Amino acid sequence: MPSVSKVCFFFEQKGFPLKNRGSLKAFIESIFRKEKRKLDSLNYIFCSDKGLLEINRRYLGHDHFTDIISFDLSDSDSIQGEIYISIDRVMENAQKLKLTFKSELHRVIFHGVLHLCGYKDKTQKETKKMRAMEGYYLLMYSY
Repeated sequence: MPSVSKVCFFFEQKGFPLKNRGSLKAFIESIFRKEKRKLDSLNYIFCSDKGLLEINRRYLGHDHFTDIISFDLSDSDSIQGEIYISIDRVMENAQKLKLTFKSELHRVIFHGVLHLCGYKDKTQKETKKMRAMEGYYLLMYSY
């Protein structure tokens, strides 16, 4: 009997080209194990700039675009979370950084996991560590 993934993907737009979803979910789950964190459930919601801006305004009081917002909904040591990702922002950032859309999307996906595992990016030192861990997991993920 196949195991049920603790990671789910939801899409504002139908037909979003997220390939190899099964292996991506398994890899996301492996990050939690490597970080010695227990995952209960994680939902990714892929949306537009407009959708994520509304969430940013409503729940965080910020009036600007962002590529990702992570919500830790845990009430125990077992992580439950929701990660909202703006496809528009990821696409624009990939173009600015001269990266593939897929590479930037995976970086942002892993960035959200790292936040839920306790990594922060408010200071320069925290951001440097976060970027290093994003790079580490991007290299480990064979896509």
